[in-house]
Amino acid sequence: MGELRITGVTVDVVRWPLKMRRRHGVGDIDQSLPGVIVKISTNADICGWGEAAPWSVFTGTAEANASGIHQYMRPILMGADPRKVCALMRQIEKTLVGHTEGKAAVEMALFDIAGKHLNVPVAQLLGGDCRSHVPLSVSIANPDFEEDLQFAKRLVAQGVNIFKLKTGFSTHKEDLRRLGLLRAELPASVDLRVDYNQGLAAWDAIRHLRDVEAFHPTFIEQPVRRDERAAMAAIAKAIDTPIMADESVFSPAEAIDMVRGEIADLVSIKIMKSGGIARAREIAAIAEAAAITAYGGTMFEGGLAIAAGLHMVAATPNIALGAEFYTSTWVLGVEILKTPIRIDNGQTRVPTGAGLGVEVDEGAVREISTAHYE
Repeated sequence: MGELRITGVTVDVVRWPLKMRRRHGVGDIDQSLPGVIVKISTNADICGWGEAAPWSVFTGTAEANASGIHQYMRPILMGADPRKVCALMRQIEKTLVGHTEGKAAVEMALFDIAGKHLNVPVAQLLGGDCRSHVPLSVSIANPDFEEDLQFAKRLVAQGVNIFKLKTGFSTHKEDLRRLGLLRAELPASVDLRVDYNQGLAAWDAIRHLRDVEAFHPTFIEQPVRRDERAAMAAIAKAIDTPIMADESVFSPAEAIDMVRGEIADLVSIKIMKSGGIARAREIAAIAEAAAITAYGGTMFEGGLAIAAGLHMVAATPNIALGAEFYTSTWVLGVEILKTPIRIDNGQTRVPTGAGLGVEVDEGAVREISTAHYE
């Protein structure tokens, strides 16, 4: 057989129906959410799949990322060797600024092909797995808190022990009330975390966070706006609870700024923010060199992106604080994988098959597609 070459790139803009509403300090989602699915075909009948999960208030739009893949990344990919992941992604980065979710989708599809070609999981391509399961963190973000509280109690019975309360979208008094109820009604052993998603005003943040510390959260995530790095540093010095950076760190360069500016004690790493697995692992390496432990964050991702994230976390020791790999199970209303991501006793299982280790139901993709490009 001749050289392995890319023969096709198809892109679908999809509309995910939602099983539950979500509210965050930076914005809300309700009823449905857009996303992007990418399929890369080769002359060896090996196909790679990728997913972009943008959010307009956080990173970008599905429409812009789909256009970026089709108009700018596709010409680079056509006819290329899909195993040359690094070289192709460097060329894409030089060609198109931003569009990190689209870049992540293309990169995971290339890794999927490379893994299938070699008959090994993506984690093996990244150096091998250091964990087969990832502790699951579930966010409490439903504007109907009572509904979410009952949801959390059901999950505790299934072995989930990590919960992250979304705060900053209501009053400070309401945030404290919800924290109190979670502490009162969930087992004392529950690992409780807090995420403001930039929801606090910098001038008033320390006073609010000192109140939150009474509930002994494991960490407090991104209390102020992403560019308010001086405020993040002041908060990290003033507050005993570890402060986690999320929106303040999208790239390896911003990770260096995080270390130099001492703006956080921990960092949330997302392949959608960084533009793929490789850049995300660079952030993890920078953080590890500074003794900053990482957490596996997600956007509102389907099973494809979650599978990619699981392989990354499995092969990256410093991402040790668990991860949010549950949205395809409990938030999105359509499953596009023939075998869903598996959650066992509060942990998400890393797929073990070749490539991403998942199989896509193309009929399910067509059902939620709103635009198709090839």
